[in-house]
Amino acid sequence: MVTRLVLVLGDQLSLNLSSLREADKARDVVVMAEVAQEAEYVRHHPKKIALVFAAMRKFARKLEDDGWSLGYTRLDDPENAGSLVGELLRRAEETGAGEIIATEPGEWRLLNTLTDAPIPTRLVPDDRFIASRKRFEDWAAGRKALRMEYFYREMRRETGLLMEGDDPAGGKWNFDHDNRKPPKEGLDVPEPLSFAPDAETQAVLDLVETRYGDNFGDLYPFDFATTREEALQVLVHFIAHALPWFGDYQDAMLQDQPYLFHALISPYLNLGLLDPLEVCRAAEKAWQEGAVPINAAEGFIRQILGWREYVRGIYFLEGPEYVERNVLRHDRDLPAFYWGADTQMNCLRQAIGQTQKYAYAHHIQRLMVTGNFALLAGIDPHQVHEWYLEVYADAYEWVEAPNTVGMSQFADGGVIASKPYVSSGAYINRMSDYCKGCSYSVSAKAGKKACPFNLLYWHFLDRHRERFQSNARMRNMYATWDRMDAERREAILRDAGNWLQRLEAGETV
Repeated sequence: MVTRLVLVLGDQLSLNLSSLREADKARDVVVMAEVAQEAEYVRHHPKKIALVFAAMRKFARKLEDDGWSLGYTRLDDPENAGSLVGELLRRAEETGAGEIIATEPGEWRLLNTLTDAPIPTRLVPDDRFIASRKRFEDWAAGRKALRMEYFYREMRRETGLLMEGDDPAGGKWNFDHDNRKPPKEGLDVPEPLSFAPDAETQAVLDLVETRYGDNFGDLYPFDFATTREEALQVLVHFIAHALPWFGDYQDAMLQDQPYLFHALISPYLNLGLLDPLEVCRAAEKAWQEGAVPINAAEGFIRQILGWREYVRGIYFLEGPEYVERNVLRHDRDLPAFYWGADTQMNCLRQAIGQTQKYAYAHHIQRLMVTGNFALLAGIDPHQVHEWYLEVYADAYEWVEAPNTVGMSQFADGGVIASKPYVSSGAYINRMSDYCKGCSYSVSAKAGKKACPFNLLYWHFLDRHRERFQSNARMRNMYATWDRMDAERREAILRDAGNWLQRLEAGETV
């Protein structure tokens, strides 16, 4: 007799999931469902929808092979209730189950949905992360500033990753100074692994094309891994062929090179196909064996052990209203070129173009190109947040919102970042080859041909002077601004204002 339903969400594709450990194969039924409510709460990139559904279907077969009874609903099932709660009610009626077990979802939206479900529901902690929610809360308690660096150091000590006794390997906690090399001619960039869709994945692609083909983003080519075994191949390939150079060039950007030396595993980590600690151990092992330098191993491990764990902690610590924060009161609408309209700014054309094609951009393209522009231009941070949530295959609110609202847009007032991440065109020019193919001149500081990042950088500092002029990390910027003669400052602000007017008018800028 069935007594409980075990809900497994589309980003919980782990055989060691806490809810499965709590359940009993002999009397419980696993429920998985492709529902419109989850596919449509924002207009997700078609590649992301296809990745999640294909991975869900293959994971469901693995559960059945492992002996579980399964109630799986496909999106085009005529009996599909369209929502997770609707599907749980339907399966409860079919089986007679009186209780639901679920691993805590990674978003407040779903947590609230399950908490309010009309069937008794028991939520168990999601222990697929290195730090539990309570562990992070304990670390944060009583601190005036929640800086990732100090959390990361504690995680290093607790896990022993890259430690030599009580000291960090190599004598330093991070090697950021060594990890900011600009790109150079003749880089030998490895080809990423590519997985041709099998019949099961192709069926999903056909369904997604029919239902969501009008969403922003190209469905084809589709070459994502859709099983744990394939995701492990991606990890092995990265460590052997790209990790040795990841540290040096992790901030670099090149036209026609969307991936460079990045791992491309974040979608699989966030789906549950890979475990964060196993990924970090694999990178550490490569360093221990002399296959990769310390700056590469540390830079990569920090992204996962440090940043990924940290932003999840921030998301749950700050609460469901976090995504609505807007301390800078930015209210300009997201420009049409974020959705594929033309722009004369080559850096944005490149970053958004590859996002449309691959549902991917690396962290510097997100932070210092698309995010930097939105912050400088005063775009409504909630619109920016929803854009990032929609367009990237690895985007789930627990990881995306702190990166966008906090790190990228400074809309949380400094919970995450000690200063806003803004820069002029000089940074993009130094770290990429984008400026060479641009209609604007990165060397021009004013006038119609001036790089908009140059104009908007000073415009941003000027309009937010009261908030930021006493920030220790920004005093030099304001000192530079104040040393300019009044006529030059006026010209920059006038040109920036005119450019923003053209942006608001919908002109191609």
